[in-house]
This record gives sequence, C-alpha cells and structure tokens, in this order.
Amino acid sequence: MGEVFAGRYELVDPIGRGGAGAVWRAWDQRRRRYVAAKVLRQSDAHALLRFVREQAMRIDHPHVLAPASWAADDDQVLFTMDLVHGGSLSHLIGDYGPLPPRYVCVLIDQLLSGLHAVHAEGIIHRDIKPANILLEATGTGTPHVRLSDFGIAMRKGEPRLTEADFVVGTPGYFAPEQMLGAEPDVPADLYAVGLVALYLLSGQKPDSRAIAERFLADGVPPAPVGVPEPLWQVIAALLQPDPRARFRTATGARKALAGAVELLPEPAPGEEPVEIFDQIGPLPAGFGADGPLPAAPAPPAAGEQVPAPAAGPGTVSAPVRPQAPPAPPAPPAPPRQAAEPAYVSPTTGYPLAAPAEHPPTRTDVPNPAPAAPAQGPAPQVPAPQPPLPAATAPAAHAPVRRPGPPASVVIPVLVLAAICFAVGIYALAG
Repeated sequence: MGEVFAGRYELVDPIGRGGAGAVWRAWDQRRRRYVAAKVLRQSDAHALLRFVREQAMRIDHPHVLAPASWAADDDQVLFTMDLVHGGSLSHLIGDYGPLPPRYVCVLIDQLLSGLHAVHAEGIIHRDIKPANILLEATGTGTPHVRLSDFGIAMRKGEPRLTEADFVVGTPGYFAPEQMLGAEPDVPADLYAVGLVALYLLSGQKPDSRAIAERFLADGVPPAPVGVPEPLWQVIAALLQPDPRARFRTATGARKALAGAVELLPEPAPGEEPVEIFDQIGPLPAGFGADGPLPAAPAPPAAGEQVPAPAAGPGTVSAPVRPQAPPAPPAPPAPPRQAAEPAYVSPTTGYPLAAPAEHPPTRTDVPNPAPAAPAQGPAPQVPAPQPPLPAATAPAAHAPVRRPGPPASVVIPVLVLAAICFAVGIYALAG
C-alpha cells in the first residue's frame, strides 16, 4: 500500500513530474475514486505562494482541468484534480505526427472554449503549450481536450511574482509582447493557441521568434505546406505580432474557426482514424478499479482451525480442522468368553448378572426385610461376569444370629414386668 497523505489521499504511483513537484495517481478515501495529486515538495515562500494561487483556481468547465481540493501534511502540500488518462497533445503528436486539419480544428475549438471560461474569470493562463493540454482516452471517438496546469496563471490586477524584466512561461510559446515585459493579457494566450495549432498541423515545434520576424518583414506569409488556406487565415490572425491586430477574445477566434471548417475539403477515403490511447497504464499490484485490494490472509498456524468457505444463503458451515496423520492400527483384542443372558431384577429394572447356584440354606432363619429403594441416581451395575468354576464355589451360609437388646434395657423391663405380675396376683387374691 502507498503513503497516505493527510489521512485521506493514498499515493499509488507517479504519473508525471514538473519543476515544483510530482504528479501522482492517488486514491481519494473520502470520495472513493482515483484522482491526480500534484505534490509540492518545496517549502520556500515563493513556491508556496504559487501553489496557493493555483489551488485557488476553481473553474467548472468540461475543457478545463482545475484543482478540486487540497491538503497539507507536515512540510508537504498537495492539490488534486480529475485523473485524465489520454496523455497530452505532445503524446498524440509522438504517436501520429502531423494530424488531419479537421481533427486539429476540433482540438483547437475545444481549447478556445475552455480558454474562454478561464478568461471570463479574469485569469490569464500564461503557459499554454502542448504538454499542458491533456486528452481523455476516447479511443477513435471524438477527442476531449482539458486545459491544465495553472501554476503561473494570474488574475488581472494581481501583483506579479517576478521582476518586470523576467519572463515566465515556456520558451517557444511566448507572445512578442511578453518578451518585452508587457503585462499578461488575453491576446498573449491567443498567440500561444496559434502556435499550438501550427504544432499540430506540422508535427514540429514552431519557432515563435522566426514567425514574428517573418510577419514583421513580409506581413502575412503564405500558408505552410499541408495547411488549408481557410484554416491558415484563422491561425495567421492569432499569430499577429501586434496584439491589437489579433482576436480580442477566444469566442471571436472560435467563430472564425467555425467558418473556416465549412470551407475545408472532406477527409480522404481510407484516412487512418486517430486513436487516443490510455497513457497512464494499469494500476500497480495491490490496487483495483474500486480502490486498494484487501490484504491476503496469513496462512494458519499448526493446529489452528481454518474457517470453511462462505456457504450459500440458508446454509450453516462448520470450522474445518487440519487433517491429522492416520493413527497406527491397534493390536487385535484377545477373545472373551461368552456372557450368560442378563437377569432382570423385579425391584430395580436394571439388568443384573444371573445369580450363581448355591447349596441350599436353612429356612428357619427369616430373611431380612427388603430395603426401600434409595432416592437418587441409579446405581452403577457391573458388567456380567462369567460363572465361577465348581471348585471355587462359595461355602454354605452359616445361621444368622441376631443380637438381642442391651442389658441396660432388659433389666428395667424385667423389673417392671415382675411388678405388674405381682400386682395382678394380689388383685386376684383379694
């Protein structure tokens, strides 16, 4: 499992890197989905101020990829945005080279649509280039552009973070007025859009300085090879060195582009379709489409009960014990003598052993009265025993002599009886 940032974002794997930090694929534990997390690993005040500005950009538009949330953990901060799988325009040119003009018009129109939403918030992007224009992985369907990376964007009227003679942006996509230190404005972003369009049509990075010098020397030059004239007229209006000669808004450029598309020739039959692939790749081990996978259970210890697999509804499963090795066979038991049939006592109802035969006993000695059955648990009855041999049969019972009462009782009784007898004789004589 990856590092959990601020108790919410679990970093999965890195998917990009910039000057201020790295971009990670992360699992949002609260929203239960994957996001792109830009982690800032620099703690100087200048970088933090840029981070605060970027994460504050809240623009809800289908063609803008703005920060959605942010978090801080110790000396690191991050902000998150939607995870876009199709890579950037740089990846697309790397896969196909120059793109068909109609396809380029679709991409530029979506870029201008998103840029109009950014400008409507009073924000100048200042870093429009192919690497910052991302694509959804739509396959051979209609492409979907997302304008991203607002790291050096600024609102009109905000103080600049750099000196007046220091240019911020990507070399090769500067407007001429930016090179002269002018305040950032909408036409500068539109100039960069014209350079991106040339890049998509030619498959090569344009030379902004050479283009500006060509325009200043000869006016609007002829269309480059492979660029239809109607489309070139729109791009040339975006690339005017004088910002006052360019389109003033992104919406104006979109309208001109829509008119040019109607004049473009139809695609050639059998033209290869452009396919936008998934550039991020599969999830690493331990992660699935629904988030981190549960850890595999540890193997059971010796003698530990292993729960049975989950049964279907209405069934009850019992724990399964590990199979023990079979015990060795026991030796055969010696043969035993057959036991006589059991004798059932009429007083207790328990099976008893059959009585052994005894010699006749005297009948003049009264047998003791049978004792009442005791209350409580039934006695344990021994198993039947085989009859004893005749030589070891027990001897005849001797006469039983019952002991008389003690003398302390007999003498008083006899004295009382004698007195009663004497009284009776005296009564009869009188």
